[in-house]
Amino acid sequence: MIITKSWLNEWIDLSAISTDKLVKTLNSIGLEVDSVSTYKIPQKIVFGRVVECVKHPEADKLNICKVDVGTATHQIVCGASNVRAGLDVVVATVGAVMPDGMVIKPVKLRGVESEGMICSSREIGLGDVQDGIIELDSSIGKYSIGQEISTNSIFSDDIIEIELTANRGDCLSIRGIARDLSAAFDKPLRERNTKESEEKRVGIGRILTLSHENNLDVNIRYKAVDLKNLDLPFIVKLRLTQIEDKKESDVESLMLYATHSSGVILRAYSFGFFCAQNETMAKASLCRDENGFASIMSKDKKASIVGIIQEDDSKVTYNEGTVLIEATYIPPNVISKKMQEKKISAGSMYYRASRGSEPDLNQGLDYCISVIESNSDSLVFGGTIEVGEPHEDKMISVSKKEIDEIIGANIDKAKITKILKNLGFNTTKSSAESFVISVPKFRHDISNRQDIVEEIVRLVGIDNIPSKPFTFTEDNGLGDDYFRYKKRQTYRHKAAYSGFFESIHFVFDEKRVLEEFGFETIDENKELLNPIVNTLDTLRSTLLTGLLKAASNNSKNGYSSVKLFEVGSVFNSQREESLKMAMLFCGDRESDGLSNSGKPLKADFAFFTKKVSDIIGAFELSAFETKHTLSHPFQSAKILICGEVVGELFRVHPSVEDSYDLDITYMCELDFEKLPCSLKTAKQTSKYQASFRDLSIVMSKEMSYAKVKSVIDSSATKELVRFYPVDKYSDELLGDNMSLSIRFVLQSFDKTLEEDDITKSMDSVLNALKNELGLGIR
Repeated sequence: MIITKSWLNEWIDLSAISTDKLVKTLNSIGLEVDSVSTYKIPQKIVFGRVVECVKHPEADKLNICKVDVGTATHQIVCGASNVRAGLDVVVATVGAVMPDGMVIKPVKLRGVESEGMICSSREIGLGDVQDGIIELDSSIGKYSIGQEISTNSIFSDDIIEIELTANRGDCLSIRGIARDLSAAFDKPLRERNTKESEEKRVGIGRILTLSHENNLDVNIRYKAVDLKNLDLPFIVKLRLTQIEDKKESDVESLMLYATHSSGVILRAYSFGFFCAQNETMAKASLCRDENGFASIMSKDKKASIVGIIQEDDSKVTYNEGTVLIEATYIPPNVISKKMQEKKISAGSMYYRASRGSEPDLNQGLDYCISVIESNSDSLVFGGTIEVGEPHEDKMISVSKKEIDEIIGANIDKAKITKILKNLGFNTTKSSAESFVISVPKFRHDISNRQDIVEEIVRLVGIDNIPSKPFTFTEDNGLGDDYFRYKKRQTYRHKAAYSGFFESIHFVFDEKRVLEEFGFETIDENKELLNPIVNTLDTLRSTLLTGLLKAASNNSKNGYSSVKLFEVGSVFNSQREESLKMAMLFCGDRESDGLSNSGKPLKADFAFFTKKVSDIIGAFELSAFETKHTLSHPFQSAKILICGEVVGELFRVHPSVEDSYDLDITYMCELDFEKLPCSLKTAKQTSKYQASFRDLSIVMSKEMSYAKVKSVIDSSATKELVRFYPVDKYSDELLGDNMSLSIRFVLQSFDKTLEEDDITKSMDSVLNALKNELGLGIR
């Protein structure tokens, strides 16, 4: 947001306040100043008046001018096309040093003496304000011929650029900034509302009718002006150059100027756009268009979409004739949500509308009309045509005690009331110690008592709140927050110790990608209104897509082995947050070297499972088909700890690997809350040697290992410590069956097991398998 000190002075008296103090105050009240630039015109450059102008006898493009500079009249040869007698100009007299270093000296041009130079805006360091030389007018205030122009505040100004946060749409105007400064300096705001005399004015209803639909959440007002001899004042041209924005026509430039100054979104329409041929009555309608946006329509064409864009055909390109001036307001949450759904093309004013424009439409219209009347012979039609939606004030209750406790200091009640009043809040006291505060319509960012307290703090000034020493009281620091933090740190460190590198991403993701792979996405009614970019347009529901992108970037940078993990928040369709942990292993198991003859093995399912186990401890796998399409259909499993499902583990589908330029890749995602993080409990171990036995049983290929495991668990003797499958085999002789080899580990706490003890345990298992499942050894 670009402002100038002289422009601010139109809305609040800052004549006694230095630029340095102004900048410090802006920073202290939360309007961070990004840059300050000062321009001052060199000495010996003065206001002059062209008293005579004739063509140069030896050059068609030169003019010989007699210029009054107060102390004398000088002859100056000028090549500007817009120089003429009677024009007030800026004159660099002999001896002046121009901003580019050129020194003005008497010269002879085509045989004619010239003493000085009539200046353009660029030549005195103001940029391209207008073509040709500067044409001065009353908009710069009072001045006298011969007066140095550096003494005029318009030509000796400070340009300040403010870095606004997205929630401060109320400060996207000169008036909005002045309103905050009014509270900071305790100075009244200069309101510019005018009471127009309706006598002898033709009413706007004689030339315009407006039909409308209901419940469009739009406030809109129209004025009509019959333009005549409109001359865009110099100060408007200068300030539009300073804010680095211009329009093609004078009327469009005037709308931009009034919008930037007042904060009200203003547009000008060609009167003929709404009139049928040979008709004198313009007919406009406010209705929903095909996308559901509130739009202004003529009989058969769209003029604009409120708050978003104006069609070129409806814009004003002339300075003589009737124009319709429109002021609009639409709540930012309404337009942002609708724009997120449809994502249509937007114009330059959409940013203001989506952040929150000024809702006081009359104030903006009055400002615009006053500029037109001051710089033309135009006729303003009486009255307005308007459509408005009722507005209910947002009410917030807060006590003096609550304010003091949040701030940590005792703030005087009268001071609180004064600050809120200057900021535009209406306050009443429901009791001696409580406030009921009505939030102004232009403060869309205020929603609770903490926001109110923040307003008070920024106006009181954080440096003016006395510091207090810390008060330490003994308390148990080992609360739930500590243990959650400790658990997260523990698993992060375990992953790092296992060779994985931590990857951290935004909690946002691309909705298109999530839907493409079949992941859950946020409900449409709870989607983000103003995403950062199109590729981060929703809250993520998984960590997997972020790890894939990170792995792809690493792979493209030449890494043959990529090992990543992340612990972070994900959200379900109702924006409910949960914590997940995900891991990815891509490519080679290890670096190439002598031990592997320069040909390291690729990661496989068993290897990745072992890596995951190193981090989260012992777990079991069970056959599982994922809901998303990232996984390989035949290499995916759910992870169980103590019988509870905590996540999934799979190989990435080859087509996905190809699309991301990845080697063989394995991933897992875990519900972090379900991962164990209890104190380690010491367990007794046997001092006697363990024994191992392998059994190969013949079973149907269709039978799940889970059934076999369940039977063995139920029939195991106390000497059977653990068992696990080690191999499976099938051939033509086995037909529809296969041979599954299982390794049994047996150990006793009392003695070294003898062969009879081992045989007894194995017989118990074999009998159970035969009786319950009909299985025998191969």
